[in-house]
Amino acid sequence: MEIGVIGLGRMGANMRDRLRADGHTVIGYDAAPGVGDVYSLHDLVKGLAVPRVLWTMVPAGAPTREVIDELADLLTDGDLVIDGGNSRFTEDAVHAASLGERGIAYLDCGVSGGVWGRTEGYGLMVGGSAADVRRAMPVFDTLRPEGPRERGFVHAGPTGAGHYAKMVHNGIEYGLMQAYAEGYELLAAESLITAPDEVMRAWQSGTVVRSWLLELLVAALADDPGLAEITGYTEDSGEGRWTVEEAIGHAVPTPVIAAALFARFSSRQEESPAMKAVAALRNRFGGHQVHTDPEAGK
Repeated sequence: MEIGVIGLGRMGANMRDRLRADGHTVIGYDAAPGVGDVYSLHDLVKGLAVPRVLWTMVPAGAPTREVIDELADLLTDGDLVIDGGNSRFTEDAVHAASLGERGIAYLDCGVSGGVWGRTEGYGLMVGGSAADVRRAMPVFDTLRPEGPRERGFVHAGPTGAGHYAKMVHNGIEYGLMQAYAEGYELLAAESLITAPDEVMRAWQSGTVVRSWLLELLVAALADDPGLAEITGYTEDSGEGRWTVEEAIGHAVPTPVIAAALFARFSSRQEESPAMKAVAALRNRFGGHQVHTDPEAGK
């Protein structure tokens, strides 16, 4: 199958390679000079046989909107656009409508797998019409992990369902990572545990907490014992926030995901105004000691 891939970053380039290795014809474009096979979206569209299939892997928000808007002016009736980025699900209906006015089909596809997807395959969660999903199935079958289709691929529902499923997936990911991280810190804090890294390594087999995330944490600890070479500053992609917002909208309690999101916010504070306020209150009502900053007022 022939496909154009837009966005050749950490995941997009690996997806292009996996598709080519399975015999697909792939033309890639990236805004960064010297990265793509062509120099512009116009060249990409021109180089594909009609009807075209294009897969976008660009950052969510304005970058994706700009690409979709440009494609709407370049593509023709019968073409298909698949958004594989981390777009918010609410934007999918807008993209589908703007493309649909020109007869261009649209699928939203949540993609999981990170930098390992090239060899291990990607978990794919797709939203859109069944007919469009069938049309793109050769691409999905190549990108998903080997084995039964239902173990790594799902047609989650109509437009927006793919990105909604990926949003919830990432919210769960937040909670899982936070639990492993807190467990590691507790092991490292206890003097009885002489090898916290090895404890976590032992958990990789035979335990109910074994997982790929645990394997990745063990690998990180092996490369950097005690994680001494990095800081705890942790960004969030936005999907954790959207998950919590959806939980509020549906009145579904998600305390673990919310706590994991807030922990990431805390990681970015060199000094916490909230905890300063707590310390001040304890001093005022109970006379508890506060630790003063020797640099303050200088």
